[in-house]
Amino acid sequence: MAMTAIDLVKEAKKTIKEVSVEQANTMITSGGSIILDVREVAEFEAGHIPNTVHLSRGVLEFKICDHEKFQNRDAPILIYCRSGGRSALAAIALEKLGFTDVHSMAGGYELWSQT
Repeated sequence: MAMTAIDLVKEAKKTIKEVSVEQANTMITSGGSIILDVREVAEFEAGHIPNTVHLSRGVLEFKICDHEKFQNRDAPILIYCRSGGRSALAAIALEKLGFTDVHSMAGGYELWSQT
């Protein structure tokens, strides 16, 4: 039976480290984490968390390893998207690429911007 995008996200969320907005804010304000926005360019330009690296989900695997901020694969990374689906899938991809401290923000930018 074929899976849907929602099924893929549900499966991803079973294995990734997902953090609440409150936990994400701690990661953001501590300054020790790389914050990664995987939304599309127009979404990013409409508003984003300060000091964020932007790499759209569609090109993530192709560009992240060449990006200067992602040379240490053990550095903590907080990923977000609009609502948490793309960031969950991105977290799986980064783990497969060897990144070891990857977190996806539950509720995404949508929920973060309401706090």
